[in-house]
Amino acid sequence: MAPVPRRTAARLPLALALVTVVSIGLSACTFGDDRPSADGGDFADDGCTSVVIATSSEKVNMLDALAKAFKESPEHEGLAECATVRPINVSSGDATRFLTAGGGWPDDDTRRWPSMWSPASTVWTERVAAAANPALVGEPVSFTHTPVVFGMPETMAKALGWPDQPIGIADLERLCADPAGWASAGKPIWGSFKISKTNPNTSTTGLSAILMQSYEASGKTADLTADDVAAAADFSRVFEECVIHYGDTTGKVLNTLYEETQHGAGGSGYVSAVALEETSLLNYNQGNPDSHTVEPGETLTPPKEKLVAIYPSGGSMWSDNPVTVLGADWVTDVQRTAGLAFAEFLQTDAAQRILPEYGFRPLDPSVPLGDLFTAAYGVDPAGPAITLPRPAVDVVSTAIDQWTQIRKPSSVLELIDISGSMDDPIGDGRSKLDGAIEGARATLDHFRSTDEVGVWAFTTDVESAAGRNLIDLRDVTPLGSDAEALGTSIEDLRYATRQGTPLYDAIAAAHREMSARAEPGRINAIVVLSDGQDTDSSTSIDSLIAKIGASNGEGGGDAPVRIFPIAYGEGADIGALQRIAEATGGQWFDATDPAKIDLVFASVINNF
Repeated sequence: MAPVPRRTAARLPLALALVTVVSIGLSACTFGDDRPSADGGDFADDGCTSVVIATSSEKVNMLDALAKAFKESPEHEGLAECATVRPINVSSGDATRFLTAGGGWPDDDTRRWPSMWSPASTVWTERVAAAANPALVGEPVSFTHTPVVFGMPETMAKALGWPDQPIGIADLERLCADPAGWASAGKPIWGSFKISKTNPNTSTTGLSAILMQSYEASGKTADLTADDVAAAADFSRVFEECVIHYGDTTGKVLNTLYEETQHGAGGSGYVSAVALEETSLLNYNQGNPDSHTVEPGETLTPPKEKLVAIYPSGGSMWSDNPVTVLGADWVTDVQRTAGLAFAEFLQTDAAQRILPEYGFRPLDPSVPLGDLFTAAYGVDPAGPAITLPRPAVDVVSTAIDQWTQIRKPSSVLELIDISGSMDDPIGDGRSKLDGAIEGARATLDHFRSTDEVGVWAFTTDVESAAGRNLIDLRDVTPLGSDAEALGTSIEDLRYATRQGTPLYDAIAAAHREMSARAEPGRINAIVVLSDGQDTDSSTSIDSLIAKIGASNGEGGGDAPVRIFPIAYGEGADIGALQRIAEATGGQWFDATDPAKIDLVFASVINNF
């Protein structure tokens, strides 16, 4: 058993396995903000054996500290030569796909290929063992754990009777089902009850949440079966109807909530409850909403309103955070030996005492939890009262398959910049437009036939039914069996005229279109891809923000239209695109490396 080294978190879109989407099995992977960085940085040769450990973002800081402590440990002293453990940031779901896909690791720099792996849950190592080869994941052993909870703004939690009244998933489900929403709890101004969950194909929290829903519906606290999951479909479907949008990490949602809170909105119009790990809630309340690697000298600013942990009365699953030495053919004997030594060190008292400093619970209950695990940071060290065991692999697979069918339906308009600069090369024989077309096409397999999908393109000197400077490739209607035909239409963009960039006008028109047809029962969204700055709009950025942000205030409306911009290439106006996303409660994505646009598209589509 050995952990997977990781390096300091960075934000470059590193190689995720290309493709469509999480629900398409191995063909969809995305790092989003959870990607290994593309620079060599701390991978410089220091004369020691390099042991890379792939891990989820929230453990990066902690594993850095543990790696330093390892160097001073008896376990390290016992090695024939020194070893340097280097964590890299890879989501558990993505690492699972990389490992089960076969071949090598999707990174051109083999220095970053992991010798060890530490996903958030043994669920992922079991899936690799079942789908590929048990020897590939070695002998995983947990070294720390953290419960899955629902984080709520403190004011909202108190409106539901917290901390005096126990709150269960069924209570949240009733709020979801009640058309009155928050009015049923005496807070009509807060609008509908909104939940944020991550995509279970890439996120441990998202996977745990759907299993906890099945436990709740079955009334069980152990021995969950595939039949129990199937019987819970209607209960879970109602729960999913509350979801604002999905994503590959809780960090993106928490970052949006944090920004709203800091700017005085309080966050009530955006989300009411977030399914997350307790450690992520602790990071949020310290001012690190996306659980990024905190650099030396960095100052964290706590949110104006903290989140409090709701430990569901029916029980919580725990992320058990195993660590293992990979059985991949690229792992050398020396790396394996060093990895096993590091894994052994993680079980020691010296290592276990480091864990609480980073918001993780030690395995040994006698180890003091410290000042973080207090009400001041929104947690209860005595919670959860009930622990829900991890179900068998076939039960987990059933739950994921069910989610694919019952997840909240989507209504998505993709808006693609085809201005002149899209002809610029991206260094691999493709133009920017080639990359955009391939990325957009790859998203189509994600959508169900009942999801509504439309595609517009924009530049100057064109006109269509959608309006001036717009090309209407497909109206937003149920996709049905049109995915192949729509893919062909997107290919036709290669031959379209390419002139100026009326970015703000195009977004304003798309928002009007989507607002007019938005429905409460769907995730209503616009995905915007632009490689430049606005040059040809009659609408200013301030006017655009005022228009699109009007439905995102207190209460947020029953059918908000959220915008998910992709900043494509170095010329993209990142500041404007970020403002646009924040004004609607959406999220922006960084594709400054245009060669990775297809991968970033996959990350964006995980929200729907």
